[in-house]
Amino acid sequence: MIELPKTFLEMPRWWTEGQAWLESLPRAVDEQCRRWNLAIAGPIAHGSNAIVVPVVRDCVELALRMSLPGDEITQHARALKWWDGRGMVQLWDDDAEAGAMLLERLSTPLTTRPIDEVIAILGQLMRRLAVPGPDDAQSTADLVTSWSAELEPQWERLGRPFDVAILREALDVAPTGTTSTAAVNGDFHSGQVLAGHREEWLTVDPVLYRGDIEFDLGRVLWWDLDKMTDIVPYFDIAVREAGLDRDRARDWVIWRTVGYWLWGLSTGLTEDPVRCARLVNALSR
Repeated sequence: MIELPKTFLEMPRWWTEGQAWLESLPRAVDEQCRRWNLAIAGPIAHGSNAIVVPVVRDCVELALRMSLPGDEITQHARALKWWDGRGMVQLWDDDAEAGAMLLERLSTPLTTRPIDEVIAILGQLMRRLAVPGPDDAQSTADLVTSWSAELEPQWERLGRPFDVAILREALDVAPTGTTSTAAVNGDFHSGQVLAGHREEWLTVDPVLYRGDIEFDLGRVLWWDLDKMTDIVPYFDIAVREAGLDRDRARDWVIWRTVGYWLWGLSTGLTEDPVRCARLVNALSR
């Protein structure tokens, strides 16, 4: 059976949950390989919540993704089926009860490319994924309304960790309304993009919303912020390549980054809140 990487076992999610699942995971991979007639064909990769095992079936190179079973798998599979390979990894099979998905095999991570190229590609993918979204998908406008209501109470609970002017700006620019009906990937950054064969770059691990594609632009930037000496030019690259309105894109970045800043502080993260502070200060009016 497989041996789980130490770096995966140390991911923050497992600090508070999932220990029993982690212990059973090697056997679950073995069972899923038998069920789907897969042969393991290389070393394990992983993100923060899942492992990916390269496999082969009938001479076809695929990837077995295993994560904690639950509704998240059902929603993830639904998102992959909705995009159906457009800018997105192709789903071959899924088993929500086992936390398993069988995917097309991808290769080189986008994170290996120069940062200006990374941001340009992410902007292009934001636009490519903007097919009409499902009517019953959660709206980005509704998310803004519900999450904005929590910003000030959370800021107070955390001991007012930054200037109130930053909080006020985030609440003032919160993009609560939208006329967009585009499909939105709510878990989008360079760590979720790899080289493909059908298309040059393909996205993995999507979360399907409907509304403004700028929703995750803040994360696109803060994920790679340490590689940027000056942030604004990279913001402009993303805006240009995705075909966004610059002012609205900036509002989205401010609002989303302040929310993540508070969330990061509340969960004990140390590096991400620093990145968020730098990003907000660079784009704040």
